[in-house]
Amino acid sequence: MKLTIFGASGRTGTHLVRQALERGHRVTAVVRDPARLDVPAHERLHVVTADVMDPAAITTAVGEADAVVSALGHRDTGPTTVCQDGARSILEAMAKTGARRFLMVSAAGMVTDPGDGPLTRYVAKPILQRLLRHGFADMGRAEEAVRGSDLDWTIVRPPRLIDKKGTGRYRTGIDRSVRGGVQISRADLATGILTLIPEDSAVRRHVWIAH
Repeated sequence: MKLTIFGASGRTGTHLVRQALERGHRVTAVVRDPARLDVPAHERLHVVTADVMDPAAITTAVGEADAVVSALGHRDTGPTTVCQDGARSILEAMAKTGARRFLMVSAAGMVTDPGDGPLTRYVAKPILQRLLRHGFADMGRAEEAVRGSDLDWTIVRPPRLIDKKGTGRYRTGIDRSVRGGVQISRADLATGILTLIPEDSAVRRHVWIAH
């Protein structure tokens, strides 16, 4: 496939780019600063320097993509609009080009779900939702924009992300959380996302991925 990845120089995005190339895909990595992309040059890797917040600047990058993946995020706990602004810009660029398949990394902690156990529902998530309220609010608005589009979207909701080697083992939940799934490695998250791309059962659904 031809894949376009936003947030490619981030910790999750780097795994997505590396694994996509290993699987034989052609990858367009959209970054602000190419020097931050920790992926060796490759004949199937095309690096585009662009501001994701400018739809006109990224239109060419998504134009021929079989799928577009957004791994945009933020690391601080203050007010932010990175995810919502980035999602809206990508959606606008895709609408102009006719690209259809879109996957966005969100967060499991921002919503309470019937699949949550009592400890998660009444203790862990309320604490997270207070501590990360700005980031979760931003992701929530991004999700709303994606759901309002007519694209073949999938919103991926992982729990706490950790930097460990991938195992290739993970669990998924379609429109419900993974019971007891409190963390996942970024490597396994990337594996799960790439596996979801051609899955019709994941289109216009929320997918939880966890160990």
